[in-house]
Amino acid sequence: MDSELVDLPYADLLQPHTGGLDVEGRYDTLHFDGLTLSGQDAAGSGFLECAVTDCVLEEGSLRGARLGDVWLRGTRFVGTSLADSSWLDSTATSCVLAGVEAHGASLRRVVFRRCKFDSVNLRGSTSREVVFEECVLRDVDLGGASLTDVSFPGSSLERLHLAKARLTRVDLRGATTLDLADGHEALRGAVISPTQMMDLAPALAAALGIRVEA
Repeated sequence: MDSELVDLPYADLLQPHTGGLDVEGRYDTLHFDGLTLSGQDAAGSGFLECAVTDCVLEEGSLRGARLGDVWLRGTRFVGTSLADSSWLDSTATSCVLAGVEAHGASLRRVVFRRCKFDSVNLRGSTSREVVFEECVLRDVDLGGASLTDVSFPGSSLERLHLAKARLTRVDLRGATTLDLADGHEALRGAVISPTQMMDLAPALAAALGIRVEA
């Protein structure tokens, strides 16, 4: 069930944010609404108990930013750097991340709901207790990433890169599409359905060097 802005425990404390973003800025109990923030450098910034609705962040930097208890809806990240950022107890609904650099990012207890990830670099990232619900992940690179207690109910995974990724209790059974570009060996730490196993069997055999002949 989707949460609403008014349902947030800090909703009554939110103040509208105007203007841009600053390097190492501190943003507490602010509402970013309908803003287009282009080419801005907010590296090292901290966002605590903030709401972000219908915003566009493009060609900017949130490198090393820290987001705690942040609620996002209808927001687009385009060509933005989220490298080495950390996300904790946050929710993103109907958001788009396209051409985003998020390598080395850390996500803990984060929910993505009906979001679209297109060509997102999450190499070397760490995800723990993260849910991707009814999302589309297309050409997402999780090479060398660590995923623990992550699930993908109702999500479509297209050309997912998992080379050298480490999966622990990752539940892929709810994914509507499971298409790996590489890293089939990383599935040793995942749970998949019998149907997914049949679909993946040829690629798994090839990855393990198994020849299947009649």
